Amino acid sequence: MAKIMIQGTGSSVGKSVLVAALCRIFKQDGYSVCPYKSQNMSLNSYITNDGKEMGRAQVLQAYAAGIEPEAYMNPILLKPTSDKKCQIIFNGKVLKNSTAMEYHNMKTEFSHRLKEQFKEIESNFDIVVIEGAGSPAEINLRDKDIVNMGLAEMVDSPVFLVGDIDKGGVFASLAGTMVLFTEEERNRVKGTIINKFRGDLEILKPGLKMLEDIIHVPSVGVVPHFNLDLEDEDGAVEFNKNSNADIDIAVIKLPHISNFTDFDALKVENDVSIRYITSKENFGNPDLLIIPGTKNTIDDLLYLRKIGVEQLIKEYAKNGSLVGICGGYQMLGKALKDPYEVETDSKETKGMGILDVETVFEKEKITTRVNASSNDINVYGYEIHMGICNYGGKAKPLFNIYEQNGERTQRKDGAINEKGNVMGTYIHGVFDGVEFREKILNRLRNKKGLGSKKATPYENLREKNLDLLADIVRKNIDVDYLYKVMGMKR
Repeated sequence: MAKIMIQGTGSSVGKSVLVAALCRIFKQDGYSVCPYKSQNMSLNSYITNDGKEMGRAQVLQAYAAGIEPEAYMNPILLKPTSDKKCQIIFNGKVLKNSTAMEYHNMKTEFSHRLKEQFKEIESNFDIVVIEGAGSPAEINLRDKDIVNMGLAEMVDSPVFLVGDIDKGGVFASLAGTMVLFTEEERNRVKGTIINKFRGDLEILKPGLKMLEDIIHVPSVGVVPHFNLDLEDEDGAVEFNKNSNADIDIAVIKLPHISNFTDFDALKVENDVSIRYITSKENFGNPDLLIIPGTKNTIDDLLYLRKIGVEQLIKEYAKNGSLVGICGGYQMLGKALKDPYEVETDSKETKGMGILDVETVFEKEKITTRVNASSNDINVYGYEIHMGICNYGGKAKPLFNIYEQNGERTQRKDGAINEKGNVMGTYIHGVFDGVEFREKILNRLRNKKGLGSKKATPYENLREKNLDLLADIVRKNIDVDYLYKVMGMKR
């Protein structure tokens, strides 16, 4: 089967979005397509229908390809817990916690399993679109590489190298990357793509020709800078798109923030602006305050306590509208107990005391896809957490979960206070469904004397934007050349 690999001169050059665009283009052309990234490092993850964990970038790419996200599209997910440690997720399940060096030494073992797995993927699809990670020119990692040129060699894939002109130095980064490749690696590169271009293409063209003469690889496209409402994976989120909107939603920017795609659906509403709170000085008086998920609840809680933001949250909670999601929900409780030292070496940490719940961290991670309801309001999403919350007398459950991983169940989720203005939930993506989002936003609108509105279906907007993305990329790169390199006809 055919395959193509997109590598970049560095992180955040637009690899993930270009892979999504190619998945949609090939799908539009009538092919069955699968995205693939052997190793991803991100705190922004997703739970599949069978309860497995994977990176969000491959989720968007799967939607672009018109297929359901599956963990095999991202077999290795690394979730950093500190500068030198991470949790290793393999084929959707937690394998172990590891130091950077320990993981580096495990790569040889992984490579054999990845190669066999990739063969099976190839047999089920017409085209596999592969995404590299970071820079492929990290020469200190070459001997055990399983995500860039090492993977390209393993599965015998042609490579296209992407550079981000918006960062500056795009010609130097493309040429420098090629210089650091071995001769065999250079031979795999079949073209370069410049991404995020602003300006007059005629002025850029002489540089493209000079670059081709230097590296002896054709330029196959220049993709313009664009703004579409598509998921971001690594935290380079552009909030404050409309800072003068009627509804001001503020999100606490935690040091270990995770699953910030939970707020993407809120951004589609025209009268809503979303901003990050990073200090006491920019706390303000938002209409809705959200404490998001985190990879380390206790450390982030202590950080908020240290910088004085916790006290502002507690004052705000007396009358404001407050939602905690996953780790943010845990922080709102009275205590966080860690008997197995899952997060820290402290057995118990005092919570904010805003909700009458206590969290107990357990050894096993809960990863489930769920459907839930509350007073005829339906929500859906997924859970990724280690802790279990126990209720006190002044808190009642927020949702009733009636389905998990496709099977009927009956259990409670989240909590809401007696006043009804503070709530917490373990369900990521809780705002994606129109019913809950509409209820929350209309409550805020009515509080400000504004009229109620119907919520915008998020999935419809995502599909529309994926088609727009495909149109932009199709018009600005030589798609026929890509097919030629893959040995296929359009």
